[in-house]
Amino acid sequence: MTSNVSEADGTTEAAGASEADRALGYEQARDELIEVVRRLEAGGTTLEESLALWERGEELAKVCRRWLDGARARLDAALAEDEEQGGEDKRG
Repeated sequence: MTSNVSEADGTTEAAGASEADRALGYEQARDELIEVVRRLEAGGTTLEESLALWERGEELAKVCRRWLDGARARLDAALAEDEEQGGEDKRG
């Protein structure tokens, strides 16, 4: 699977992710994933329904991972910038 880095926010987007999934916010994807897991754990679904739920859960987990990876990259960049500025202050 290939991935592309969004220049706007530094998040990684998996190729083939649907436009709707890319538009989901982290909290929306997380909440839907929780519901998918709840339905799978509750049972009572057909094999086909269970497979569809599992596939949706995998897609949602990827959306959440992209958001978390993007957040980590932003934090790392901010920390690196702070360290650079701190080093310049000590030398100046």
